[in-house]
Amino acid sequence: MTQLAGADALTALDPVFAQCAVGAGHNLWGLAHLTTREKAFTCLTADLCHPHLDLPLAMHVQMALANGVEPEAVRELYRHLAPYVGYPIVVTAFQRLTELGLPAAQDDKPVEPTPLTGPLARAVRALEDIDPGLAAFTEDQFAQRWARPHLSVRERALACLVVDVFYQTLGESLRLHAELARSAGATDETLRDLLRGVAEFGMPRVWAAAQALLPQPREGA
Repeated sequence: MTQLAGADALTALDPVFAQCAVGAGHNLWGLAHLTTREKAFTCLTADLCHPHLDLPLAMHVQMALANGVEPEAVRELYRHLAPYVGYPIVVTAFQRLTELGLPAAQDDKPVEPTPLTGPLARAVRALEDIDPGLAAFTEDQFAQRWARPHLSVRERALACLVVDVFYQTLGESLRLHAELARSAGATDETLRDLLRGVAEFGMPRVWAAAQALLPQPREGA
């Protein structure tokens, strides 16, 4: 299904809404500081956060594939986001991928945890002072996914920031994922574009995230 076919499907539901929705969708695709893959992953992550597992997910999966995103990368995005959006939601999402005819998983190797360094390790150490058991679980989840193939660290961090916006986890989680994104080459303009792209999925949440994430003007400036 192409973007045009997606617009046709929306028009069949409501023509006025379709005009608004297509215009909002053009906003994301016109942003200069996100890659095509990152734009596709933004939509797919938003689907998990609502979750939108019917028409929007089908449209976004087909859109991602049409723009060169590998099926295994779509699967890896869901694997990565499981502890962030909830494993039960991702089970349902994988069921939808099967129904949509996404090719079977090619990566069936056992997961090999990678020792944590940098911001991820610091986040776990900070959690140890609050709850060692939670810190141990978090370390295990981090170690299983951040060094895996199929997605870059920047792509993983930006997807996690989308989750932070939806779930309004605007404290330590947001700061961790922003630091990881920046360490992998994201700039303030990248983060601005990410928020602008997510705005079509809920402006009030983005307003709050922008205040927490972006540099604020100095008083009197």
